[in-house]
Amino acid sequence: MTTSAPDTTETTAPAHSNIRAQLRKDVTPDLYKKIRRLWIEHSIAEDARNIPGLLATLTPDCVYEVVQAGVKWEGHDGAARFYTELLTAFPDIHFDLQHIVIGPQGVWEEAHVTGTQLGKWLDMDASGQSVEFDVTILFPWDTEQELFKGERVHFFGLNLMHR
Repeated sequence: MTTSAPDTTETTAPAHSNIRAQLRKDVTPDLYKKIRRLWIEHSIAEDARNIPGLLATLTPDCVYEVVQAGVKWEGHDGAARFYTELLTAFPDIHFDLQHIVIGPQGVWEEAHVTGTQLGKWLDMDASGQSVEFDVTILFPWDTEQELFKGERVHFFGLNLMHR
């Protein structure tokens, strides 16, 4: 019996073509303003704990992912659960924006986060303690729907358990 190396063409080609498509996206002043305005609406809704306002900035098939924990929430129901769980666990959470990049692919931000963990979040039990960590978040842009496709979140300085 002879075995051959697996054909990875199918798994790598879409990723490469997706990256090429992202690089080919043109940015116009109107597109930049549209993405920036929607990110501001998203941020205002988050600060106000306005879940319907947050969902209005997202595609119906959005995906929220905490990369280090290997956890995803899908669709508007998933995004609502993500925010409800996060804002319940850290009711006083505050994102102090450090850097932001806006382009035709979406928005990337870096923030310093503070809050008090009063509830369980992911695999972290409520500690009642103040927490402080950094986060980077990618908000991918959906060109057709002109909404964000969710968030890819990376935490730094926060001990997340892997599932």
